Amino acid sequence: MSARWNRRRFGAMLVKETLQILRDPSTFLIAFVLPVVLIFLYGFGVNLDTARTRIALSVQDDGGAAQSLAGAFQHSRWFEVVTTGDLAAMQRDMVAGRVRGIVVIPADFSQHIARGSGGDIQVITDGSSPNTASFVGAYAQGVQSAWAAAYQFDRGRHVVPAIAIDQRFWFNPELASRFFLVPGAIAIVMTMIGTLLTALVIAREWERGTMEAIMATPISMSEFMATKVIPYFVLGLGSMTLCAMLAVFVFGVPFRGSPLALLAISSAFLVPALGQGLFISAATKNQFVASQIALLTAFLPGMMLSGFLFEISSMPRWIRTVTYLVPARYLIPPLQTVFVAGDDWSLFLPDMAAMLGFGLVFFALAVRATRRRIA
Repeated sequence: MSARWNRRRFGAMLVKETLQILRDPSTFLIAFVLPVVLIFLYGFGVNLDTARTRIALSVQDDGGAAQSLAGAFQHSRWFEVVTTGDLAAMQRDMVAGRVRGIVVIPADFSQHIARGSGGDIQVITDGSSPNTASFVGAYAQGVQSAWAAAYQFDRGRHVVPAIAIDQRFWFNPELASRFFLVPGAIAIVMTMIGTLLTALVIAREWERGTMEAIMATPISMSEFMATKVIPYFVLGLGSMTLCAMLAVFVFGVPFRGSPLALLAISSAFLVPALGQGLFISAATKNQFVASQIALLTAFLPGMMLSGFLFEISSMPRWIRTVTYLVPARYLIPPLQTVFVAGDDWSLFLPDMAAMLGFGLVFFALAVRATRRRIA
């Protein structure tokens, strides 16, 4: 291939690539239909909120204090309470997964409260689901503590605590998981779309027999790569814009940053995503193999090792080291920040620099792999 850049030749190749995209319905399905499906899947199907957990309530005391506490559990916003059946039946329900925990108010509860010695309750949780078990235990204790304070206050025995805690959560006061899941889902969508689209482009040329015709032209390597990247870069930004609009207008995720910051972050990430796809495509020359490798090397690491679903800080040390090799790791924090917190370029720029660095490596590998087959 000639090393000289020719504007007219480059324009013709760019038009050729654009027309090829327009004639291929699968490209638009991957770029616009698949992102919508994934965003709705993650937005509605993945929910880390644990409100309204179903529990069983066994009240073994007919006293007023016990009935009052039972009412506090039944009116709690955190629990859906079931009171039918005896304790043995409730335990069978928990084993079967119909309830996630059991709260037992013992027979002597009201007597202890009347004597001022405090009343203990029993909370039985399903340890096979540790997160839910911790939630049930913590919030059952919270319901009991809030009830005890109100019960003593109603009887004129209000005691001012030595320390009062007034909790305030920045950026996400309701602790709604969709506020960080949906921006994270956008990152996963961009990972898969950017890599999968370009993983097919060079392999498609080989399979259709058009690569030989391109080899006969004097097109330079830089022109060839640019014509393969630019149309898909535009498609990637369009897919990101569609996902961002769905996040704001359908899922109610706040957007406190600027469109410029979102565009800059997304553009920086598309560089490694498209570069990785081109490298895979040039190295395999087979669309099926390229698509499978793209899913294995981009989508799965992006899902599991980027911090989207699992906190990186809670992973083993060697896994945390591996996450530094996943480009999506550097996309999710800026995306979540620009949505729920706003613009903070001191946080954005290091991650953008890392993504651009990955992109340079992938494009260098793609050029080398393509040159071995075309030069």
